[in-house]
Amino acid sequence: MHVLVVLPPRLSSAHLEAIAAARTLGTVTALVTGEPDVGTLARHGVGHVMVPEATESSEPAAVADAAVAAVRALAPDAVVLTSSFAGKAVAGRLAVLLDCGAVSDVTALRAEGGTVVASKPVLQGTWATECAVTRGPAVITVKPTAFEALEAPGPEPQVERLAVELSAATRAVTVEARDGRPTSGRPPLEEARVVVAGGRGVEGDFRLVEELADVLGGAVGATRVATDEGWIDHAAQIGQTGATISPRLYVGVGISGAIHHTAALQGAEVVVAVNTDPDAPIFELADFGVVGDLTEVLPQAIAALRE
Repeated sequence: MHVLVVLPPRLSSAHLEAIAAARTLGTVTALVTGEPDVGTLARHGVGHVMVPEATESSEPAAVADAAVAAVRALAPDAVVLTSSFAGKAVAGRLAVLLDCGAVSDVTALRAEGGTVVASKPVLQGTWATECAVTRGPAVITVKPTAFEALEAPGPEPQVERLAVELSAATRAVTVEARDGRPTSGRPPLEEARVVVAGGRGVEGDFRLVEELADVLGGAVGATRVATDEGWIDHAAQIGQTGATISPRLYVGVGISGAIHHTAALQGAEVVVAVNTDPDAPIFELADFGVVGDLTEVLPQAIAALRE
């Protein structure tokens, strides 16, 4: 199979995981909406790179137009993107423009007789399902941390310039301004392999939660109560109305475990809970639980980790 991966010029861990997911199906071509990092792409098994000439825009409509041009030039069996808001926006538009099937938040891929079969969690992660895409190319968005971004070194890929004709709908859109989100130096919440989250029990003080996250090299999350109270930015919210995460390790601090929060972390491999209430619902989900005051438990954990 031949797979097209749609990437920005700056590659995050999620983008490298998307490349790894594409490699499970076959040979990989990368469509890069800007100047490509050919060295990194070569180390991860990309043998061919296409760069659209018409635009370096990251707007979903422009990226979808470029992807359509690449699909028509290559006729790939699948197109792979990350399951970010932007990735899903491109995927949806691309599926409509190409009249093909799309599957989002995919956690496993395989080829069966020329058909792409994708596995994904449904019902807030309580059930898994498989989708066979019979009308190709299959448009796939890959759930962060579902695939290992393993290197597969190869020769430096050939870079090809791709002529792209932007649609009238795309040309009609003008971005007047964009406000960037402040950066903390921590990994993005939805891509993080470690997440430390705080809830009502932190009583407005996230300093220990942030310190533990930094020691573990993880992201900081929160419940809706914590964000609604203004203790932390709404971008940190995990839950049905916030981010859905799938880290290797989740540490919930001062979190009772209401379903609207825990439904969004069903993909976590290991769950650790710290709470003063031994009957807190989160302990039913936790692999490891500590009944205790976070102001006593977290400093000891941080000190031990630093040692």
